[in-house]
Amino acid sequence: TMLASVMTPLLVKLLVGNSVSVSGVGLAAATAKVVLLPVVLGMVVNAKAPRLSRVVSRFAPFGSCLLVALICGGVVAENASCLALGGGNYLGTILASVFALHSVGFLAGYLVPKGCGFSEKTARTVSIETGMQNSALAVVLAKSCSAAVGTGAEISLVALPGALSATMHSCLGSILAAYWRFQDSQKETKSLSS
Repeated sequence: TMLASVMTPLLVKLLVGNSVSVSGVGLAAATAKVVLLPVVLGMVVNAKAPRLSRVVSRFAPFGSCLLVALICGGVVAENASCLALGGGNYLGTILASVFALHSVGFLAGYLVPKGCGFSEKTARTVSIETGMQNSALAVVLAKSCSAAVGTGAEISLVALPGALSATMHSCLGSILAAYWRFQDSQKETKSLSS
């Protein structure tokens, strides 16, 4: 998290080079606002107002899910006409790519810790953390960094893969967590009946 503001622009430069015009300074600033600012704010509130922090932490997960859903829903809605008018030719490719990315993340995140001898609980945790990458960050960065070089429609279209990715990893992660919870309840039922 702390390295995101530096590593994100470096990786973008390394991976896309000069084929896409992106300001490294702008990308670093946008990443810092989206990643570092909330972390620092949370640390300060937790240190200076722990009671407030405990109250807010009860509602923060729901609030963040709602915010991500609204951001992603907005991006998909902005692109609905483009998708309906032929841009949808790419939708299958984008969805397949996003599904493959997150599926490999969930699978590798589970198998690597298991292969290294870690517990089932650790393997599941790493799987969820690996498979559910911060795609909402991709949406925010795409919108903020492409604003300087594109029109409104282009900016929205650039953010679409991130929005679909955030939606996909949320659904896949929820399905996987529900499966594991069901699996655990089945094991518990069997052990109680024995």
